[in-house]
Amino acid sequence: MVVDLVMPKMGESIMEGTILKWNKKPGDKVDRDETVLEISTDKVDTEVPSPESGVISEVLFNEGDVVQVGSVIAKINTNGEAGSVSAPKEEVKIEPVTESVKADKIVPKQEVVEIIEETIDSSTGSDRFYSPLVLNIAKQEGISMLELEKIPGTGSGGRVAKKDILSYLTNRKSTPTEQTKTIAPAASQKSVTQTSTPKQINLPKYEVDYNEEGLSVLEFDNIRQKMAEHMVGSMAISPHVNAIAECDLTAVDKARKELNKDFADKEGFKMTYMPFIAECTIKALKDFPLINSIIDDSSVPYKAIMRNKINLGMAVAMDNGGLIVPVIKNADGKNLIGISRDINDLGKRARVKKLSLDEIQGGTFTISNYGVFGNIIGTMVINQPQVAILGIGAIKKRPAVLETEQGDFIVIKPMVYLSLSFDHRLIDGALGGQFLMRIVHYLENYTL
Repeated sequence: MVVDLVMPKMGESIMEGTILKWNKKPGDKVDRDETVLEISTDKVDTEVPSPESGVISEVLFNEGDVVQVGSVIAKINTNGEAGSVSAPKEEVKIEPVTESVKADKIVPKQEVVEIIEETIDSSTGSDRFYSPLVLNIAKQEGISMLELEKIPGTGSGGRVAKKDILSYLTNRKSTPTEQTKTIAPAASQKSVTQTSTPKQINLPKYEVDYNEEGLSVLEFDNIRQKMAEHMVGSMAISPHVNAIAECDLTAVDKARKELNKDFADKEGFKMTYMPFIAECTIKALKDFPLINSIIDDSSVPYKAIMRNKINLGMAVAMDNGGLIVPVIKNADGKNLIGISRDINDLGKRARVKKLSLDEIQGGTFTISNYGVFGNIIGTMVINQPQVAILGIGAIKKRPAVLETEQGDFIVIKPMVYLSLSFDHRLIDGALGGQFLMRIVHYLENYTL
């Protein structure tokens, strides 16, 4: 029997992975759960194990290829015989178009958004495949199927990858808006229609003179490249709004010092402020479930889908550069000690890229502690498809006014600025502000 080895699903927002290294080649024997290849995404580098014991009969992609999640990447003969084996065919590269497109070849941007589905309607005469991510970007940017067909792809078999469509949007010249005919969907497909002019992202393109004296070039590795694409995509999808609040951590500081009398002896590490902030954030998410949701923008009107569990992501800076977001699963079911254990363990392994795929996917809300570098205030980019992210500034002792019946006094308190970036499509200023101040309330009135 021949078993397919597929590119594993690695998170809600991850649609593809890059093959870094084949540990097995056609004809090699492999045991169940033995590593067959290594892959990389914008979140993590990981190994892909064999689902069964047998012999690698066929490898369908080369090292360096970007592969769609769910695609078959190799075949395993479980009879234990090599049989006929084959290596992947050389990929036919489609070079990006560098010359300017003539005006008569440009498909004008339209006021009515064309129907974008996972495959092109048969009337276009094409069976070219497009990932849901590419289709979603095309829908939001008002790119018709005819226009999408003209975009050169650098993916496997000439497939249009996310970087291709974003590059196309960057380079596309602005043209007068004209109404064009909407592509009719197949009978089983849903239509998406908007009467407003779709947005267009006009990003500057910089030409670098590599002959300039004193230049040094750092080529993005795969994780940094994917992170860059993810951030650009998030800014294109979500209208970001930010709220900032000041918080007095006197009550938390008192509780932390009490716990740390014997906490390190029992657990092997000290209790920090972060578990308290995470615990209070979880309580606030229970009070405001809309913050713990995602937006389904595949049709009009949009839908908000609220999760029934809280998986808390914690952004971590890796030792070799870049960010990764390990996830505390079912965080709403853990107490302060359990949260602190997870933060310590996941943080250590995240910095040296030792996380599993399951540990970096499924997050419903993210906290970013940029204060660890001494920054007191910052704004973040939302980790799609989530709708908000909380930022934590550096905790510093500051003079504050203490109001009493005897008068006002200046006292020294441990203070922190909390910042919330949220998606204004779903969360308005009132909801975002109330959620942020609920976190502040829980922290300032914390008791063990």
